Amino acid sequence: MSERGAVLVTGGAGYIGSHACKALARRGYRPVTLDSMINGRADFVRWGPLIEGDIADAPLVLSILKRHGIESALHFAALAEVEQSMREPALYYENNLAKSIAFIGALTGGGIRRLVFSSTCAVYGLADRRPIAEDLPPRPVNPYGESKLAVERMLEAYDRAYGLRSVSLRYFNAAGADPEGEIGEWPRRQTRLIPRVIEAAMGSAPDLVIYGDDYPTRDGTAVRDYVHVEDIVEAHLRALDYLGAGGETVALNLGTGEGRSVREVLAAAEEVAGRQIPHRVAPRRAGDPPELVADPRRAAELLGWRPVRSELGDIIGSAWRWQRGLAERAATRREPPVP
Repeated sequence: MSERGAVLVTGGAGYIGSHACKALARRGYRPVTLDSMINGRADFVRWGPLIEGDIADAPLVLSILKRHGIESALHFAALAEVEQSMREPALYYENNLAKSIAFIGALTGGGIRRLVFSSTCAVYGLADRRPIAEDLPPRPVNPYGESKLAVERMLEAYDRAYGLRSVSLRYFNAAGADPEGEIGEWPRRQTRLIPRVIEAAMGSAPDLVIYGDDYPTRDGTAVRDYVHVEDIVEAHLRALDYLGAGGETVALNLGTGEGRSVREVLAAAEEVAGRQIPHRVAPRRAGDPPELVADPRRAAELLGWRPVRSELGDIIGSAWRWQRGLAERAATRREPPVP
């Protein structure tokens, strides 16, 4: 076991979870990944063991806690597509809420008292104040946000009843890739804006679709607060330190405080790629708020966290290098394009 102990990472074979495992290992922790592998990739798990299984399998979770000497947990495992949650709400309440209830129940039964939970800015819904601070009452407008908020509220109750202290990190828009090019967002069935823009630039996907150009924003397109995945995972490590020092249960925003519109992201990507990117406008998607921008001051106060890699050009540049590297490796091996 490493000097700083073992950390159970659910969803550690996914996008943010794999970056977190790499960061944990770099800090002297031993990350232990539990992933269903429905959306995860085994080749993203390089910094600790991988256990394939369901987070709702309480006997499995308890055996992992005992076998690996787990001291704390990072809980990333979830579905995270707003549009899909509107079409299939049952899927989201089952995967994000019901399975989290089973998983967190196993943690408390196994004596774990520190948890960092991957939440979302979608808990705020149609926020009537910008930037959004944590004292704004959450009013989610889609099942994805509802499912995450329900887990946050459960964690507050579990702290009072069972002594499980937690930090719920409300991400705004995670983006970018590992600067060393080892891991990133896998392009298959991609729904996030920045990977979709890059796919359109590379010609590996159809034209970029801009969903809605009639929002009440500066250029009519939706505005979001983009945060580099490396900054996101740094907040998780700081949250572990905070809990280890006796910090109380809290929910915190992770954002830069600066919003970028879809058209601004498109323009920045064209500059990185050195070419125009084909795009078209389609109607708004159900459940998408016009603008989501964080007030990140509380995370700075409690965790000492500030985004240091989240300039838009840096985010897009790292994602571009990752996606281009995937394409080049596929071409070298004469494989078909990544789906």
